[in-house]
Amino acid sequence: MDLTREEWHNLLRWSNFWTKQTEKLVLWSRKPATPAVDQNSPEVGTTVGRMAIGVKVRRFSKIAPLLLAGALAAAVPGHAAAEPVRGPDVASWQHPGGSPIDWFAVRNAGHDFAMVKATESLNYVNPFFVQDCLAMRVAGVARGAYHYADPTQSPEAQAAFYSTVVLGINGPGDMPPVLDIEHSGGLPPAALIDWTHRYLNTVQSLTGRQPIIYTYPNFWRTAMANTNEFAGYPLWIADYNGQNTPGPLPGGWSNWTFWQYTSTGRIAGVNGDVDLNVYSGAQGDFARYSNSASPFGS
Repeated sequence: MDLTREEWHNLLRWSNFWTKQTEKLVLWSRKPATPAVDQNSPEVGTTVGRMAIGVKVRRFSKIAPLLLAGALAAAVPGHAAAEPVRGPDVASWQHPGGSPIDWFAVRNAGHDFAMVKATESLNYVNPFFVQDCLAMRVAGVARGAYHYADPTQSPEAQAAFYSTVVLGINGPGDMPPVLDIEHSGGLPPAALIDWTHRYLNTVQSLTGRQPIIYTYPNFWRTAMANTNEFAGYPLWIADYNGQNTPGPLPGGWSNWTFWQYTSTGRIAGVNGDVDLNVYSGAQGDFARYSNSASPFGS
């Protein structure tokens, strides 16, 4: 079923209702603890109150546009040079004044997917998550949904919270679950490694899909002691090096699945700067990886 723009806007008007229904599923109502902040992180997020808007503070300078097709061929053996599969990642920061993202414009600008912040810690839900997911589905943009880790709180409870909010991650156009881990919460490496194993194991058991790990090299090499225990998971690496490939990968990873190559991208449909990413092909055909083998709306 193909929807018109008018029908899409009707869906957006209903999104507040569905957001409220999602909130009712949340079993944790206490005020969230303020996450410890790693100042080396490319994204510093804070949660204020139950449904506060996350604030991103970017610490990387603008880089020139990158030619990525050749990089994919070099990054993944056997991957032929082709038009790259690209997409932004967004959170409430991309909705200034509550304004919507025009996902039709994003798709028409050549972006096939987007990573959307879903949850943080134990009781923060991105207030635009449902709205964005509905609009992405209609516009034909594959969805990735990420959880911003708070290692000061239970990993099992956070995995259950995330899985409840995303309401399954196995529908048409859904990529696997994503864990965004970029601050330690004050845990030493051994404890943080254990926390990460427990979160990933729980979310995989709840969703039936192997999660993606988002991180950046310096964090992994220091806070995670450069452990290679997670090298079997798909890697989404943040590396704003201004080159056409990421630098040397941490943690024993031999390849990357997604590369966040800038935090200052500009694309049609999104207000202001936005993170931009590219898919390497490491997990095979993107349509299959994102459950998008059938046309959207069919």
